Amino acid sequence: MITGHVDRGSTTTLAAALPDFPWDTIAAARATAAAHPDGIVDLSVGTPVDPTPELGMRALSRAANSPGYPLTSGTAELRDAIVSYLTRRWGAADLDPEATLPVIGTKELVAWLPTLLGLGRDDLVVYPTMAYPTYLVGAKIAGCRAVACDDLDQLGDARPSLIWINSPSNPTGQILDPEALKHRVSWAREHGALVASDECYGEFGWDAEPTSVLHPEINEGRHDGLLALHSLSKRSNVAGYRAGFVAGDRGVVADLLLIRKHAGMLVPRPVQEVMIDLLGDDDHVAQQRARYLKRRAMLRSALEAAGFRIEHSEGAIYLWATRNESCHASVDFLAQLGILVAPGDFYGPAARLHVRVALTATDERVAAAAARLLDAAISEP
Repeated sequence: MITGHVDRGSTTTLAAALPDFPWDTIAAARATAAAHPDGIVDLSVGTPVDPTPELGMRALSRAANSPGYPLTSGTAELRDAIVSYLTRRWGAADLDPEATLPVIGTKELVAWLPTLLGLGRDDLVVYPTMAYPTYLVGAKIAGCRAVACDDLDQLGDARPSLIWINSPSNPTGQILDPEALKHRVSWAREHGALVASDECYGEFGWDAEPTSVLHPEINEGRHDGLLALHSLSKRSNVAGYRAGFVAGDRGVVADLLLIRKHAGMLVPRPVQEVMIDLLGDDDHVAQQRARYLKRRAMLRSALEAAGFRIEHSEGAIYLWATRNESCHASVDFLAQLGILVAPGDFYGPAARLHVRVALTATDERVAAAAARLLDAAISEP
């Protein structure tokens, strides 16, 4: 008999299969940091704090009268803007506008890509050993097997269906060199796997220059078996707009489009207009890079003075720091200074000795954090 009752305590529910939401687990550290007399400096979540460019806000206002449903595919103008951006900035060649697709922020696509691809219990998803948690969450939502692996040659006879790449990396800031990218693409093609390259931090290369899998030197002039994910959240300070896109294999993108049409996964028309204008402008990106570079230098020197070692961090908007102790000990130490950071084990057991320190706080708050770290360094025996 069907009663319509759902047992919320059942361990078979999808929610029960997912890990705890990471940010809910550092409430105690947040409370400690918030009690600091000069206030909390929240460097835990990489959420932009700098103003949305006027260019984007004008486009949003201009398109505010949008009574009809938007195109799931994005307007022709948006798809052309995506191609233009990927060609100009990332060296993509012969990219078809129909091989592009706007998404409701790239986290949405990361979480749903295995499901949208029709993957399931017989499929294997590979992701980096120190990685954004949503790669694993997406595999779990689809019911896939998943393994963290940085060296594909170590997979033996395994034949993954989906391989995630993330360069610059969240959380480590590591940038894969072109040879490493070429090897991953070649290996995936030989083994029949789709590569999804999360390039959301690509605009923020500091000590090395990021490369896209859409560059012909990486993909041998072919886009088959490749998807590149890009976001405007960090690049253009529009995380609140939920604006991202995917581009690459035309056939895969066409399948994603069809499913997303059925599912109602629509990027609002005003947001599409914002994307067009922001993708065509590089000046605001240069301004934001300068802000982060200044904060990065200030925080790096202060963290090092306080006994931290910075590893990787060639790119992205984070510093990957360690004192060779449990990440939670480091979180607690910094919370006592009123500084909240993310523990490394959010990103996998291989990161248990590190913390992720975001650059996404105002200049005033970053300066306050740096001063507290320097004071702590002086106070230590």
